[in-house]
Amino acid sequence: MEIINIREKPQYKKRAIKYFQKIWANEKSKPVYEDSISRSIVTKSCLPIWYLLVHNDEIIGCAGLITNDFISCMDLCPWLCALYIEKKYRGYAYGSLLINRVKQDAAKAGFSNVYLATDHIGFYEKYGFEYICDGYHPWGDCSRVYECRLFESLE
Repeated sequence: MEIINIREKPQYKKRAIKYFQKIWANEKSKPVYEDSISRSIVTKSCLPIWYLLVHNDEIIGCAGLITNDFISCMDLCPWLCALYIEKKYRGYAYGSLLINRVKQDAAKAGFSNVYLATDHIGFYEKYGFEYICDGYHPWGDCSRVYECRLFESLE
């Protein structure tokens, strides 16, 4: 099992773009992932960072660490986003590998917290996230916002 940081291994860029688009995009939103992943490789900023979880050269999951997850809580940063594990690989805590890598990279970049927006109740709490408020998306939906204090959770 290997976690690929696309910035560190840009040879995975095309595969990452296709995978994130397949999992998270519709026809209109595909350019969001292509542009963000491409820009993440050349930016001088610490964010965004996009990750693939690879097993025997098969992509089995993904995640991102971004500045905002299309949500009204603009004062919070950074955000864990786009966490996904292929169905046949669920139940083995592989998501925790990506979550922990995101936390480690956020801490290395000097952030003291990581946030996420989700409708899943009970999953992220296992990994140190606590519900803090509701946030609102531009398309009108509402999501629960969670916070993980990094320095407490990494000790």
